[in-house]
Amino acid sequence: MKISEVMTRDAKLASPNDTLQHAAKLMKACDCGVLPVAEGDRLVGMITDRDIAVRCIAEGKGPDAKVRDAMTQDVKYCFEDEDVSRVCANMSEIQVRRLPVMNRNKRLVGIVSLGDLARQSPATGRALHGITKPSQQHNQSSAA
Repeated sequence: MKISEVMTRDAKLASPNDTLQHAAKLMKACDCGVLPVAEGDRLVGMITDRDIAVRCIAEGKGPDAKVRDAMTQDVKYCFEDEDVSRVCANMSEIQVRRLPVMNRNKRLVGIVSLGDLARQSPATGRALHGITKPSQQHNQSSAA
């Protein structure tokens, strides 16, 4: 099965010049925690709700700060014609829950999440296991 068969096609986009408040409103409207960031027709980053909290709010920046101040510029992605099992393995290896999906002309055509994959593929369990390994800092099974 190919990623194009399970991905979400109507990914909302943010601009690096958008405010964090605008990005947060887009996330609320689409009930998602991540937005691809595009400049023109080029993907230049990704922003998550966690990025907003940790990179901006925790540093004292407010809702008028720019998306560029919080986004991750090193964008990992997959291609729409890749096999689901290969993408699951890659997501586990690079420890991400969502990936932008590109066509072979490197244009954004969608986004794939573990939720999208879970509905279609048993390989997702392996990816989820690899992605959700707890860090020692947050491991609650350790003695305090």
